[in-house]
This record gives sequence, structure tokens and C-alpha cells, in this order.
Amino acid sequence: MKEMRFIIFVVVLGIAGVSLHAQERGGRQGRQNRQAPAAEGVSPAEVQRMFDSYALMQAQEQLKINDAVFPKFLSRFKALQDVRRKALQERTRLVVELRQMVNQPQPDDAKLKERLKAVHDLETRAQGDVKKAYEAIDEVLDVRQQAKFRVFEENMERRKLDLVMRARASRNQANRKQQQ
Repeated sequence: MKEMRFIIFVVVLGIAGVSLHAQERGGRQGRQNRQAPAAEGVSPAEVQRMFDSYALMQAQEQLKINDAVFPKFLSRFKALQDVRRKALQERTRLVVELRQMVNQPQPDDAKLKERLKAVHDLETRAQGDVKKAYEAIDEVLDVRQQAKFRVFEENMERRKLDLVMRARASRNQANRKQQQ
């Protein structure tokens, strides 16, 4: 169990190290050639991967998943994360299309209805896919671990939102200092 956590920890550190190195290089160059904020630092995808790795380590520890069960849990946990991520990306794409359509002077009602149906269908399909992913996870956890996993996920989501809020506040503060 400790060995698996160590491996995951090393992977997270590796990702963070590469990101930090890129950030330092960008910082030296950025003083002379200002780049867009999105090009500096860590990408949202990298942050998500780091957070997912952190969540996985925490899940193993908090749910007390033994080494024999952990590989099964790992693949199923990643499948749940992938299902959610893909559904969110697809929903975002559909909402962007809707936004573009409603911002037109004369939006086509038939096309709007078609896109709304696509959003509804996606939400229904995603809900089923998430349910199946939870069922797969529940197959490898006992009842207490299942309950702890649901609480754990809620806590991790709150932690992630808190980190996002802090990062935004820090970025906004840095932007205000640059403008002065």
C-alpha cells in the first residue's frame, strides 16, 4: 500500500516539477516578452491530472483499500473520472453551440430544439454512465468503504472548488499588481 502511494506521489511530483520548470522559464522570458496568462504556468489539464492523482492517493488512504483491491479500484475510479470529464466536455461543447445560436439575430427554433434535445440526451446518457461507473466501484468496496467513498468525493469536490477560488484570487491579485 505504501509502495503504491509512493509511486503515485513520485508521478505527481514529476508533473509538478515539469510545470514548475516551465513556469520559471516563462517567468524569466515573461519580464521582457509578456505572454498571455494561459501560456504561463500550469495548464488546467495538468492541474486536473495532479488533483486526480492526489484524490487517488487520498482515497486509498481514507478508504483503507488494501494492495490486493487497489488495482481494481484504480481502474474503476479512473473510469468514473473519465466518464464525468467526457460528459462535461461534451456538455460544454453543446452549450457553446447553443450560446452561438441564441446570439444570432434570428435563431432557428428547429436547430435550437435539436441542440436542446442533444443536451438532454447527453445528460440522460451521462447519468447512466456515472451510475454504471459507481456500480463498478462498489463491486470492489465493502459497504462502509462505499459510504466513505461518497463522503470522500464530496469533500474532494469542496477542496477542489476551494483551490480554484484561491487560485483565482491569487491570479486577480497578481494582475492588479501588474497593472499598478
